[in-house]
Amino acid sequence: MSYKASTFKDIQAIAQNALKKVEDKGGFKNVVCVACGGTHGTFYPLEYFLRAESNIAVYSMNAAEFSSNPLKCVGNNSLVLAGSLSGGTKEVLEAIKVAKEKGAIVYALTGVYDSKIEKEADFTSFYLPEEPFNTVDTQIQFQCLVMANELVHAIEENYDKYDSMNDGFAKISGITTKAIKKIEKRAKEFGQEYKDEPLIYTIASGASEFVAYMQSICMFMEMEWIHSSSINSAEYFHGPFEVTDPDTPFMFFMSAGKTRKLDERAYNFLRRYGEKIILIDAAELGLNTINDDVVTYFNPLLLYPVGLVYALGIAEAKQHPFFNRRYMGHVEY
Repeated sequence: MSYKASTFKDIQAIAQNALKKVEDKGGFKNVVCVACGGTHGTFYPLEYFLRAESNIAVYSMNAAEFSSNPLKCVGNNSLVLAGSLSGGTKEVLEAIKVAKEKGAIVYALTGVYDSKIEKEADFTSFYLPEEPFNTVDTQIQFQCLVMANELVHAIEENYDKYDSMNDGFAKISGITTKAIKKIEKRAKEFGQEYKDEPLIYTIASGASEFVAYMQSICMFMEMEWIHSSSINSAEYFHGPFEVTDPDTPFMFFMSAGKTRKLDERAYNFLRRYGEKIILIDAAELGLNTINDDVVTYFNPLLLYPVGLVYALGIAEAKQHPFFNRRYMGHVEY
């Protein structure tokens, strides 16, 4: 079977059909995201958008935690997003079971056709692993943000960013394609310079907090066995800045849009007291061609694939295969 990701129109149709299912029940009152690991992190752009642009309550939980202690609010007016790249993550399947027992509509996102998660969910969309990384419209975070835009457009009477968001969706892959070409050399140079570092912190703000988190737990810790922790730019001055010194590396994801001033403050401090700073700037990479009123929400769709290219740069320099594992899939856990 040839494999392709769900399209923009596919996601729009899923949103419209999901909304129809709850029309006679008062509509959706809350959205709950359940997944594990990196997939759990990819829901954050949707969460951030819904919190900023709607009155829809939104929650995110590790799937195992959700099953162990389900949210009381989950019921007939809930949309549960369940993510599993493999389509068979046992914790996610259990979370779907619990959600459906409570009456929720379940929308699953997976990277595999005919998987267990597809059979259990009410609706399913398919995304591709990020190869090539610039194919943004095949990625889970793109699909989630399209879904969020459709929900808010249908539910919120005064929502005025629908067309701007759709214009951004049409532009983002082209922006990312150009950005990746621009940073390929930088990523290789980063790999050579930092390949022997035992620890790299990551910093970001706003919707891009997800990017810093993913770069830490997946790209550095999981893939390359480099110690790491992610820091919100606004939180940097409330504890983490005390570890800043000339010998400590920081990968800094600078956003375009509403939280850029938070990033600039943290970055300016880092430049004063640190020396090992890897700046990845969304504005310098072309994101400001998206409308000002929504550019904030597109930061992670650009910065995440760019961060992956940097991770590949260090993997190549370390001669540490990107998918080499000590424990995952090899031992009982």
